[in-house]
Amino acid sequence: MYRLFKLFWQYNLPRWSILFIDTFVCALALTLAFFIRFYFDSVMSVQDKQNLPYDFLIVLSIRFISFYISKTYKGVVRYTSTRDTMRIFVVILSGSFLLFALNIISLNYILGYYFIPNSVIIIDALVSLFVMITSRLAVKALYSEIKNPTKEKINVLIYGAGEAGIITKRTLDRDAAIKYKAVAFIDADEDKLGRSIEGVFIYPQSKMPELIKEHEIELVIIAIQKISSQKKNEITDLCLENNVKVLTVPPVTNWINGELSFNQIKSIKIEDLLERDPIKLDDVTISAQLKNKVVLITGAAGSIGSELARQCANYSPKKIYLLDQAESPLHELELEFNEKFKDTAFEVVIADIRNVERLKHVFKSFQPQIVFHAAAYKHVPMMENNPSESIFTNILGTKNTADLANEFKVERFVFVSTDKAVNPTNVMGASKRIAEIYIQSLGKKSQTKFITTRFGNVLGSNGSVIPRFKKQIEEGGPITITHPDITRYFMTIPEASQLVLEAGSIGKGGEIFVFNMGKSVKILDLARKMILLSGLKENRDIKIVFTGLRPGEKLYEELLADTENTLPTHHEQILIGKVREYDYEEVKNIINVLIKLFNTQNNELIVQRMKDLVPEFKSNNSVFQKLD
Repeated sequence: MYRLFKLFWQYNLPRWSILFIDTFVCALALTLAFFIRFYFDSVMSVQDKQNLPYDFLIVLSIRFISFYISKTYKGVVRYTSTRDTMRIFVVILSGSFLLFALNIISLNYILGYYFIPNSVIIIDALVSLFVMITSRLAVKALYSEIKNPTKEKINVLIYGAGEAGIITKRTLDRDAAIKYKAVAFIDADEDKLGRSIEGVFIYPQSKMPELIKEHEIELVIIAIQKISSQKKNEITDLCLENNVKVLTVPPVTNWINGELSFNQIKSIKIEDLLERDPIKLDDVTISAQLKNKVVLITGAAGSIGSELARQCANYSPKKIYLLDQAESPLHELELEFNEKFKDTAFEVVIADIRNVERLKHVFKSFQPQIVFHAAAYKHVPMMENNPSESIFTNILGTKNTADLANEFKVERFVFVSTDKAVNPTNVMGASKRIAEIYIQSLGKKSQTKFITTRFGNVLGSNGSVIPRFKKQIEEGGPITITHPDITRYFMTIPEASQLVLEAGSIGKGGEIFVFNMGKSVKILDLARKMILLSGLKENRDIKIVFTGLRPGEKLYEELLADTENTLPTHHEQILIGKVREYDYEEVKNIINVLIKLFNTQNNELIVQRMKDLVPEFKSNNSVFQKLD
């Protein structure tokens, strides 16, 4: 018997057998319909008795032919879907309407009476629908339970009882290979509380801890398409406190063929928790600045440069020139643009911004109208050990690019700076501040609008802390942090790039735009949360080791110097920093002297001249502290 039962689940029944089973079900339904119709009227008329065989013949023939034509029998019963039930519904009703039509023809043109009572047709349709659909669903449920018993399933709580939440539940139910069962919904909508969706009740967020303990929840799926970072953090913190894993449903645009599969539901990432509400851009203003314009992006192969290129491509520029000296990353960007931005004219340019003749050829040949200058050395410890390279790239490279923008009458020059330029404590930050000073002073005498943008750390950028922590966790640790109290501001790459475009479009020239970076994040808390999100425990699976501040490193980053203040703009996340102004000729002479010091390779002399130009540059945890 067991072998027969197992055989039933292992192999699909022949299609013809499903067709005859469905027809047999309809025969039983018709029998029941006659019984119900005449049970209360114990006497069946002679006429109805005589028509009974013909009634069965006509009704079952119609059902058989309609099933055959519509191919309802070809579906695999154990995988019955909503589409299958809808097809059955339509086929049964269509057959019943045909019977009504035949009844009318019989009454008016053939027999002079109904060959089958209309009440029987109605009852037959209802019974047939009920039996055919429920039997299929019962087989599906039984198969699911046999393949994946409820007692072996992992209990899941779905946050969000909207459309995405319902689809998520159905995704868990549909895939027999998944050992997950939705036991509750959580939703903030008071109108939904206390109700149930497909047998699963909806609770408020306050009930989450109780539900997690009561049902031994092991997984929470966030199934809200638009959810604030604050709410996402609240849910995640609550889950991590209770050793519950958190997954998130991707945006609908990422669903494959418009359908959600469980494989698309991913673990929540630390980047998701650091995100903020989407930026509202002034698309009209940005488009007016970029549409049909020739755009040059330096450092195009880097994190910010490449995202700037992607963002610019959305505003129909005449052509984008992607300039960088890093061959392989630039090649990868070229492949991406060929694949994703086929309608955008672009060209990759391998060039070093420190080589003024090569750069001059680029400006002369391509005549850019908008320049985004993102090329720079950015790693603090490396520049602290190589000051001459920082002035050669960050200062000379910026000077070359800015001078050529002025010479070739570029409309706008947008310089991507850093929060480390504020009260710099390291060579890298000071080099970027000197570059800011130069282009700001140059802008006073130029037709080109020189605009500076300043922001903090970018999530996921090359060499940033999060990719490093991920790698250390994958390798089993330890996670290395320089200091237990160190904090940083974070911004996503798209967010930073969008704000650069916005600031560049509204700038009138000479401004330093400061981005609202939100709250600073304690790196130790960040590391601990990443460990928990990985399903690991601190000091059991992964250790955290403090290595001491690196040369030139600050405990806390700043976005504005103490002597600076800000003015608001139309965009709440963009402020204008009011900074000390410099005379162009004086700045140019000092910078030219500084650049010539490259040939001496005398680090102390180079850093001393940098400090002369930027008095607020006070070295921290560095050999150059003695120069202060």
